[in-house]
Amino acid sequence: MTLYRLDPAQQALLDRLGVLADAEIAPHAADVDDAGRFPSESMDALARDGFYGLTVPTEYGGLGQSLRVAAAAVDTIAQRCSSTAMVYLMHLCGVAAYNSNPAVSADQLRASAAGRHLATLAWSERGSRSHFWAPVSQEIEDGDDVILNGIKSWVTSAGYANGYVTTTRLAGSDNPMAISLYMVLDTDPGFEIEGPWNAMGMRGNASAPMVLKEARVAKGRSLSERGKAMDTMMGAVLPMFSLGNAACSIGTSEAAVQSTQRHLVNSKFAHLGQSLADLPNLRERLARMRICTDQARAYLAATLDAIESPHPGTMLMVLGAKAQAAEAAIEITDLGMRACGGAAFSKHLGLERQFRDARAMSVMAPTSDVLHDFVGKALCGMELFS
Repeated sequence: MTLYRLDPAQQALLDRLGVLADAEIAPHAADVDDAGRFPSESMDALARDGFYGLTVPTEYGGLGQSLRVAAAAVDTIAQRCSSTAMVYLMHLCGVAAYNSNPAVSADQLRASAAGRHLATLAWSERGSRSHFWAPVSQEIEDGDDVILNGIKSWVTSAGYANGYVTTTRLAGSDNPMAISLYMVLDTDPGFEIEGPWNAMGMRGNASAPMVLKEARVAKGRSLSERGKAMDTMMGAVLPMFSLGNAACSIGTSEAAVQSTQRHLVNSKFAHLGQSLADLPNLRERLARMRICTDQARAYLAATLDAIESPHPGTMLMVLGAKAQAAEAAIEITDLGMRACGGAAFSKHLGLERQFRDARAMSVMAPTSDVLHDFVGKALCGMELFS
């Protein structure tokens, strides 16, 4: 965690989060996964201790922390429970959208800081799948309101969030990149959650489809200039989303390293008087896990540096961070499963949960394949969204 290079005040905040995570997040992680249920106790603890307001500006009652601290926080939580980390990350992404237009979202920022408002994103659609930047749904103007219809897929915290940052194509426009961004609240009529969430991994993040049926939203709830939301999406939200996903992958990887290390050191061959750690091939796998995790965290730290001191390669690093960490987590958890053998297939080590959770970040839009294509296009001087 020293790779994040936090100042003493930031480190003290992260230490406090670590204590909370050990006491009130880790104990529920296995049950959240087994039952496929929303991590209510964990999120209540984060809300109670002010962490919903981590990136809310101080003038709205928040902690006013940076993207660097947010990434370290997601990493810390993911080491205990990846599902909770993803729910929390998507809240931070919603807050990033709110921060882009506080004139519209001041009440929600204050409520987040007070632990009373959970935000999330509703971007991907069933029709455009992982191409989150291309909503198929199109708003209909009706006086001072717009009417929204469509199916949003994979909405984290669906049915639990208080605010859904929602995309739609601009009314009357044929331009697929003319996107509007609205704040839909849980008290608004006209939307429902379609079915429960039952997945292989990240089983607690409630990423169910959200169906909009004649949902009426005031034009004044637009979080960006109508039809020009891409600037907000790419400039304000994408860095939090991409780097936060990387941090979630890294935290999951760190947990796998620790689980594997404990098992190799503490498990014995009684008849030989040796531990599993005495086998060179198992030590080699553990070493690869450690090195790969450190590499992913170093890439993330370098990307944070690039955002704070921008250079021509900054956007490539922002895009690459999520893909690099996600693919690393798949390799690291696979190594852990092989290093720990049959014991890894039971639930007592936590490795099989980390193995399953690690695969979620790779397929979360934009997927690793899409991100690699984006980076390749950029390197070839091509338009990303052509």
